[in-house]
Amino acid sequence: MRILFLLFFFAVVTALISRYLGPDDLSKCADSPSAEVKCQAADVIVAVSGGDTAARTVEAVKLYKNGWAPRLLFSGAAEDEDSPSNAAVMRSIAVASGVAENAVSIDEFGRTTKQNAEETADLLRKDNIKSMVLVTSSYHQRRTNLEFQQRFENVEIKNHPVGQDGQWSRWWWMTPMGWYLALGELFRIVLFYLGVTR
Repeated sequence: MRILFLLFFFAVVTALISRYLGPDDLSKCADSPSAEVKCQAADVIVAVSGGDTAARTVEAVKLYKNGWAPRLLFSGAAEDEDSPSNAAVMRSIAVASGVAENAVSIDEFGRTTKQNAEETADLLRKDNIKSMVLVTSSYHQRRTNLEFQQRFENVEIKNHPVGQDGQWSRWWWMTPMGWYLALGELFRIVLFYLGVTR
């Protein structure tokens, strides 16, 4: 009986962690936007690099092609200063997938989640946007949303994480990497609320 209780408790905890870390505001919407509340198209789709950057890019491009916004913005500095920025690589993937170059903007300076939000806010401030779809990996979505909400107070942010990528899946709790990512994000979220984010 005790083993069954522990298994049940473990299942509940992992489910709650998954749900908390990866909010998805489009989960009840169709593939394309509609007139339903919270399912309308946005002004821009923003995807931040890191983790499985390619998967985040592909998801953002899919949203763009399905009509969720007329613009894409990719955020992420180069890991190596002698290489193209992550954002530039993301733009290349998008353009190769058929997205028009003039529909893509990039931030090449954001090295952390906080900086992604700051640099994106600087780029979009003049555009007077009212809404965005925010894309990142599922384990990273909550913290990214917190950082962006802090800098886009009057903008509706619709969260849409990548469902599964090279680092994360619904079975994350079965791998050491999954626990490393989950606990690391929970710790960073605590730091955010304490005001000590990087």
